[in-house]
This record gives sequence, structure tokens and C-alpha cells, in this order.
Amino acid sequence: MPYDSRRAEVDSTSTRHALRYGGVSIASAPRAIREAFLESLSENELQALPYLFEFWALDHQLPPQEDWRTWVILGGRGAGKTRAGAEWVRDRVEGSRPLMAGSARRVALVGETYDQVRDVMIEGESGILRCSPPDRKPQWKAGQRKLVWPNGAEAQAFSAHDFEALRGPQFDAAWVDELAKWKRPQEAWDMLQFGLRLGDRPQVVVTTTPKNVDVLKDILSRTSTVSTHAATEANRANLARGFLEEVMERYGGTRLGRQELEGLLLEDIEGAFWTTPVLDALRVDDVPTFDRVIVGVDPAVSSKGTSDETGIVVVGAVTKGPVKDWKAWVLEDATVSAASPTDWAKAVATAYERWGADRVVAEGNQGGDMIEAVLRQVTPTVSYRKVMARHGKGARAEPVAALYEQGRVRHRRGLGELEDQMCRMSVTGYAGRGSPDRVDALVWALWAALLDPALSRAGPRMRQL
Repeated sequence: MPYDSRRAEVDSTSTRHALRYGGVSIASAPRAIREAFLESLSENELQALPYLFEFWALDHQLPPQEDWRTWVILGGRGAGKTRAGAEWVRDRVEGSRPLMAGSARRVALVGETYDQVRDVMIEGESGILRCSPPDRKPQWKAGQRKLVWPNGAEAQAFSAHDFEALRGPQFDAAWVDELAKWKRPQEAWDMLQFGLRLGDRPQVVVTTTPKNVDVLKDILSRTSTVSTHAATEANRANLARGFLEEVMERYGGTRLGRQELEGLLLEDIEGAFWTTPVLDALRVDDVPTFDRVIVGVDPAVSSKGTSDETGIVVVGAVTKGPVKDWKAWVLEDATVSAASPTDWAKAVATAYERWGADRVVAEGNQGGDMIEAVLRQVTPTVSYRKVMARHGKGARAEPVAALYEQGRVRHRRGLGELEDQMCRMSVTGYAGRGSPDRVDALVWALWAALLDPALSRAGPRMRQL
């Protein structure tokens, strides 16, 4: 039956409360639950159902229940952020019937450019016009850069480049798209905040792929902000066939992939030894035959639940020719959060066997001889070398960082968490939470592989690292 606006004038508010089952969309519920729900609906409600987003939405696309001023939707490419923003605007603007007022009457739509507001937020595949039912669809007045709904509500388009245009107008709601890629995000964001002064509870939704920009980190840190998150994978059912497989093959296991596909906020601190572009340029899929394979370990001595991880990183090296020509490949980050020393020792032994390693190198400052004793209980024949840290973490990492600058190190895919820590390490130390166990393990492994050719006698440079 075609959509009939007269027949679909249903009080959607009375229907929406029933659209979730066990905290998830009924569309994802067992078949019997879905059939029972559909049979309970009237003809009018069935016609309205395609436009009731709560029925189809993924969890990250629905506003959190707690009180908030800013809702940030972080997601990978194609995770459904735009649809969530468009549907939130609809929810605020539309009343339960076509001509009834909603909770918002004046909305700001802010994108990087006017064209992007029009092409993505308004007319795009997941934009407001595509999501709106015929009896509630707004009219796009291009000359005025404005959407006007049948109930009189309006949404004005703004460009973040022309942020001064936000000076003067006032709003009771706003949708901000791809904030993290704006050229001058702080200025545009500030101007918008001054305009959000209508109504009892003005709110703004931010839909963006996360990037390491100060304004986004500041917004996320505020107590009035809530956030939801999803990777591209979460919206697989609504993506073109083959798209996910293609981008995962190209970018899976890279820092760019963690940002663009997993939707994670990755921080590169000022003065860091490594940065995202540098690390992504080192990516390789094929590795050579190695002359030496080292497993670097930074053990967590405590077995408490709050203890640090045990960093376990495997490095392969080609050591033919002069020392300056030696090269290394970081093969695996096998780091574990182990409940006991025996557990992490098993993880080390597994990595050692999997790669046919020549030696385990572990920091012994805290665990001392206990580390070797535990490891030999698990794998008695392991070739093991204890090293002692005599300098701070930043100073220890600096000569290893120099190897990267010389083009002597490459990375396989799948090292995202290790690389996150690397981008927070500078000469002054580690700027992240907890301890950089993965980086410490990397440093020991690369030092042993490339900077200490006299492994057999545990050269003094290792002892003084």
C-alpha cells in the first residue's frame, strides 16, 4: 500500500516506547518477538513504521538516556553517523502529527562548507530529506539556505569556514557534522555555542570521525557531554557489498584504519618520537627470511587486576652486511593482561615458538631472577637474556626512534595498540595513561636485534639501556 499522509497521521510517540526489546531494536529481536510486535500494530502504525528510526537504529545511533548538552557520535566511515544526526533533528523538530510543533523550532546545521551541508546533511543518502516521511518532509529553500517544515520549524545551513555567520542567529538545537576536519574548528564551535540560547534545553549533536584536534578532546572532556561510538563494521548490513572487505584489506591493522574504520580517537603528542603518518608509511604485508628473531618482554610483576600489562613484542632482523645496513620488522604485539606470572610466561613461550625465535629479552629491574625462573617453568629450553634499565623510558626509546628515522624498521599490520603508545612517547617520557609496556617491550626487542650485535656475551650497551 502506498504511503498516505492522511492515514499515517499516527501518534508516533505512543508507538516509539515499544520499539526496543531487551535494550536493542525490535528489528534485531527473535522472529517470534518481531512477528508479535508487527501483528499488534494498526494499519496506520504499519505505514509509519519505516520512518520510526527507533525500530531500525543501531544502539550507537540513539541518544543516551542521561541529561546532556552535547552528544558526540564517534564512528568509522559508514558507521551510520549521518543517519543518526538526521534522525535526531527529525525527532526534535517533528511533532506527533504533521502540523504539530516539536521540541525544537530553530536548528543550526553546521558542516565544513555550505555544499557539504546541502549534499550530505540535507540531500544526501542519509540526509534529512531522505529520512523524512512525505507528510513531514521539509522544503529546501536553496536561496535562503534553509529547511522549512510543514509545522513551521526551520533549520539554517552554516559553513564552518564562514563561522562569523553564526554571530547573531539563535537556536534551540544544532547538528554539527565532521567537526574534526574543519579548518578552524574552535572558532566555529565557539560562535555556535553563543547562539544556542533558545528554549529550556538547547542541545547539539556532533557526528564525526575522530581526529586528534583540541576542540574535540575538550568537548569530550566536559561533564555536559555524552558520547557513543561504533566502528564501520557495526553498520555492515547497510554498506555496499565488498566495501568493508576492500577497506579492511587496505587499512585494517593500521593507525589510519583505527581512526577511519574503528572510529577511535588517536593522539599524537607534541614532540613524540613517532607520529601516525610516519608509522603508516612503514607498513608492509610481506616479510623476508630473518637471521634473528627476538621476543622483547616488559613483565608485569604484580598479578593484581589493576597491574600493568605485560608487553610482549616480536621483532625479526636481517643482519647481513655492515651493522648500519641491518634492518628489522616488528612482527607481532602479543601483549597480555595476565592474571599471574605463569599466564604471561605462557604467552611469551607461545610467541617464542610461533615465530621460531632465537632469544627472549626481558627487563629485570623489578622481577629480577624471578622472571627467568617463571619462564623456564613453562619452557625450560628458552634462550633468555635479562637486561637492566638504567635510564628513563624516554631516554631508552630515543636510540630506537633513531632506527626508524634511518629507515631501518618496518611494521606488519595489526600493531594498532602498540603504535598508539608509540605516538605518546617523547624524550620527556610517556604522555598516556598507565605504563607504556608495549613500547618498552619494543625497545628491548629492537635494541637486541639491531643495536647489540654481541648478544652472546650480553654487551654492555644492553646493560646500560
